Parts: sequence; C-alpha cells; structure tokens
Amino acid sequence: MNTYPAGKLPHAELGRLLAAYTHHHEQLLVPPTLGEDAAVIEFGDRLLVVKTDPITFATDQIGWYAVHVNANDIAAMGAVPRFFLSTILLPARQATPALAESIFRSIYEAATSLDIVVCGGHSEITHGIDRPLVIGQMFGETTRDKLVRSSGLEPGHALILSKGLGIEATAIIALEKQDELLARGYDNNTLDACAAFLHTPGISVVQDANIATSVGGVTAMHDPTEGGVATGLYELANASNVGIEIDHDALFVAPETTRLCAEFALDPLGIISSGALLIGCELASAAAILTALKANDIAATRIGTVHEPSFGLQLHRNGHLSPLPTFATDEITRLFT
Repeated sequence: MNTYPAGKLPHAELGRLLAAYTHHHEQLLVPPTLGEDAAVIEFGDRLLVVKTDPITFATDQIGWYAVHVNANDIAAMGAVPRFFLSTILLPARQATPALAESIFRSIYEAATSLDIVVCGGHSEITHGIDRPLVIGQMFGETTRDKLVRSSGLEPGHALILSKGLGIEATAIIALEKQDELLARGYDNNTLDACAAFLHTPGISVVQDANIATSVGGVTAMHDPTEGGVATGLYELANASNVGIEIDHDALFVAPETTRLCAEFALDPLGIISSGALLIGCELASAAAILTALKANDIAATRIGTVHEPSFGLQLHRNGHLSPLPTFATDEITRLFT
C-alpha cells in the first residue's frame, strides 16, 4: 500500500485534489489554491480572510504556536487577524489539569499580544495520539485594495526575506530534543537561548507584513512553514507562474540555527520557518521596504529576483546557478520518525 510521508501532501497530489474537489462561489474570491495562505470571502465592502492550521511538531507552548502561525497566514494576505478558535486534543492518560491550563493560558496570552479575540472552539481527551494537538482557525478582515495574494509576482519584481531561515525549527529542536542535546554536550544556557527564538526574533510575521504593506509596492507575500523557505519559494512561484533566482549568500541563518541543523544533519532551507516572511514587491519599492523593516528592528534582506517561468527556480551560488533544492517533507520530521 502506497502511503504519504509525514508533512504536507505532495504538491502535485494536493493540486489534483483541490482541482477535483473545490467548490466555486461568487463570494469566494480566493479559493483553495496551492501557495495561497488563506481563503478570502467577500462580504460587501469587507473581505473575510479565513485560515486553519494545526500544530503537530511542538508540545511546549503549543497554544502560542497555534495562534501565531494562523495569524501569520492572515497577515500574509494583507489582512488583520481578529478572531481565533481552536480544537484542542489531549492524549488519554496524559491529560492533566496542568497541561490543559497551560495550553489555554498560552492561547490567551498569544491572542492578547496581537489584540485577537479568542471566541470559541472545542476540546477533548482522545485516544490514538501521543502528544497534545491544537488545530487553530483564524478569522481576519481586509478590503479589496489591501488584499495581497501569492499569485501577484511578475518578472522583474524583487524578493525580500525577513528574519531568516529556521526560526521556528530552532525553538522546536531546543525544546523537544533538550535531553538528547544536553547528553551531546550542550549547556542549558545555549538551549534556553535557542528556545527563546519562539519570542525573539519570534515566530510572528504580523508586524513584518503590516510594515511592508504600509510602505506600498507589495505584490505578493507568503509565510514559509513546513518545508521551509525553499518550499515557500516553490509555492510562490507556482501560484504566480514565474521563475525565481535566489542569491544563496543573502539567505540569513542564525548561528544557533546553523549549529542545531548541523547537529542533526538538517538543511536549513527545508526546515520549518515560521517567523520569516517572503515578500514580493516592485523593484522600485524594495529599498524602502527594507529600510522600514530595519527601522523597526526586523532583519531583512533582498534574496532574489523574479523571472519568466522558463527560468525555473535557481539558486545563485559562487557564480553558478543550480536548481533550488526541493524537500518532499520538512527536514524536522526526520527528528520525530
């Protein structure tokens, strides 16, 4: 029996399923589409932007992750996240009152930090899982003139990346593999610093998106999560039907991320990267967007240029072009299988 590996469905298969089983409606402006971060539904002069995303890798501060990764996808569409619901599944024989309260508290604290209202959801203790799972659903709003889609890239546009590769992965590895890393000679201070990537530089890109769109000239945004920045770039290129050239030397990876990835032989390009935001923009706007992000203490670099589709996705390194690596599954899944 053929089975899929852990992680996202393969792009080709997901595209086939979406094409076969998607409803069409006059109010549905952005239907389920490979590379788009959220659905968009028209209600008069306002657009409802809706996203659902589960947290399956992390257990510590899982509620914080759930709020932020869902808010990120709303912000990447040029919208403001407003209301959050969650389904909280606790494993039988592990569902202590302390565990339940820690998840509820972390959801509340994360939502409060973004001025988001927790408005409902569902919780249960269930069999068949070995760790808590939180499936979040976020509602946001915007207007037609502020809507940003992943399909807006055109040849000649610039690509910007905020913060860098593997931010979320750095925190997850430090938290979930703490005992193993201590046994390998890491000290608690180092692991605490890596775990703190959850908050600094942080996995939220809501501010990044707001700053970029306020400058103007943004043509596309995408939140690279599972599969990392490389997969995010493939999804952007697919949604916009363009080619992309990426400058390898412009891809920033923190020393902590580099060390943890090397420890487990993981490629930072293909590892879960919430906290980074891919921003496509008109070439004339790139410098102003970079300046505005840096003025708000958000690291950002121009990482590439958009080309015609025939160019493909190429990585420019040491004066040579080579195909951008692809990852069938997120690199971090190799730590949990």
